[in-house]
Amino acid sequence: MRFIKSIIAESIAAKQSLLDSEEIINDFCKLNQRIVISLKEGNKLLLCGNGGSAADAAHIAGELSGRFKLDRKALFAEALHVNGPAITAIANDYGFDQIYARMVESKGKSGDVLMAYSTSGNSANVVNALIKAKEMGLHTIGFTGSEPGKIDQYCDHLIKVPSTNVPRIQEMHLLLGHATCEYVELKIFDPK
Repeated sequence: MRFIKSIIAESIAAKQSLLDSEEIINDFCKLNQRIVISLKEGNKLLLCGNGGSAADAAHIAGELSGRFKLDRKALFAEALHVNGPAITAIANDYGFDQIYARMVESKGKSGDVLMAYSTSGNSANVVNALIKAKEMGLHTIGFTGSEPGKIDQYCDHLIKVPSTNVPRIQEMHLLLGHATCEYVELKIFDPK
């Protein structure tokens, strides 16, 4: 029981550090405003990540393309890894580090948003996707942990959650993802 309580306490402490960071909260508000503007203009939200981060990307894409809390019109949000045959073909022909860059090239256009998750900030396929997105004029958003990473220089908005512990980083990424979903829905479909 003590072990479980220590995990919960560690999670709460990490989230409290996030809540206490005015800089992170301000940056997070700005990136949400960017997403709303892009979606209102008819652009897309593309998401990517590996492993648990891929699951986070798919989760948030599903909430936005389906519904989060409001019964409303669908939004174009897509996790780039959902097309297994394309991923395996690209990995086979160009290498795994190019899978997301090729997907951004085929699906993205200027004005779209790429939201990239990498707990380490150093996933080569995520870095390459951000590079391609910047070349093409997409707005780039990164979610990572507190350590410096290769993605840092390619993000218009970068959320470095205050942790180096992968499970705690992923928990905060999901929390922020849900906050994005709620913010986007309210600002686009219930702007009071």
